[in-house]
Amino acid sequence: MSDTTKTLAEMIVVAAEDKKATDIVILDVGGVSSVTDSFVVCSAKSTIQVQAIADNIEDELKKQGVDLLHKEGHRQGRWILLDFGACIAHVFIEEEREYYNLERLWGNARMKDLMENQLTENE
Repeated sequence: MSDTTKTLAEMIVVAAEDKKATDIVILDVGGVSSVTDSFVVCSAKSTIQVQAIADNIEDELKKQGVDLLHKEGHRQGRWILLDFGACIAHVFIEEEREYYNLERLWGNARMKDLMENQLTENE
């Protein structure tokens, strides 16, 4: 993961944490995806919180001069995708995250352990 992508992912994490997102992970998908370098995946307890997290991510990155390229799912608020190019944020209501399980789907990606600040292989 490049330093630029890492910084972008970390900005997304901070903005998500500001609105009490839970179970935040960074997946380094650069080696297995041609679409983006990383995903930030997080959860929320309600659709209102999902929307608040997504709105805060969008607002905070805009303040840093990072343009949002594409947004999906905001109206329903169950799974919002925010595409910033090198990094895509996925904000889920808990049930949707369990169902889609992106960490398993992208099992070949390395996952950043936010507690230890390092990338580890998914098992």
